[in-house]
Amino acid sequence: MSDWSPTKYAQYYDLRLLPARDLLAAVGEIPDGAVMDLGCGSGGVGGLLADRFPDHALYGLEQSQAMREAAEATGVYTEVHSGDIATHDLGLDLALIFTNAALNWVPDHRTVLPHLMQFLAPGGWFAMQVPSQHDAPSHVLAREVASRLDRQAFPDTDANSNVLPPRSYVSILEPFGEVRVWMTEYMQEVKAPFGHPVRHFTQATYLRPYLEHFEAAGRLEAYLDAYDTELNAAYPIDRQGRAWFPFKRLFVTLHKA
Repeated sequence: MSDWSPTKYAQYYDLRLLPARDLLAAVGEIPDGAVMDLGCGSGGVGGLLADRFPDHALYGLEQSQAMREAAEATGVYTEVHSGDIATHDLGLDLALIFTNAALNWVPDHRTVLPHLMQFLAPGGWFAMQVPSQHDAPSHVLAREVASRLDRQAFPDTDANSNVLPPRSYVSILEPFGEVRVWMTEYMQEVKAPFGHPVRHFTQATYLRPYLEHFEAAGRLEAYLDAYDTELNAAYPIDRQGRAWFPFKRLFVTLHKA
């Protein structure tokens, strides 16, 4: 898959940052040690973490080169490392592992989360937020349109999500400390200069593999037009050019014993 686009991801920046603010508000006092922004992307959350914990070294981990360079350019990180969340040796006794909208791209949370706990200091915090949109029209329609246009490449419209049911995170993390899990649905107001606004929101993230496939096949416009048509029915655009886009997100915090 091609690299991420910091510019596209920066669209709807305030909407993407609000869940990170809500997650950070649920984190209590942290012990001595560094803060890790896991899957830091372009560094949008870095400023929030630096402001909240000014006396702690702040590190980022990001696999995308374009996103990593954008994060480094913010100047708020002590260092931004290149690596895979699932396997990277964080190598630090961390006071906080903070991950915003990143673990949804990582499979096998039952293995990955215990792996991360070994890097967390006693009394430290783990905080994660992931989209929980797999069964929402925005995502179901993306899969259905892709399958309709190329069933050989996309045969399974019910493709599994990496995100587990909320109760599973309690079972996985409870051996390590005090766990809180909750869901929030954000009613997002989205606009776009052309095409459907919801498509502009999803094309920076969830839609990426579909866009890349149909662009390579010379059928990108066909995919976008069909997806926009389906979105018009699911998320009507009002007279002000707005679509109201409900978006569910799953939050998990752990205070390590």
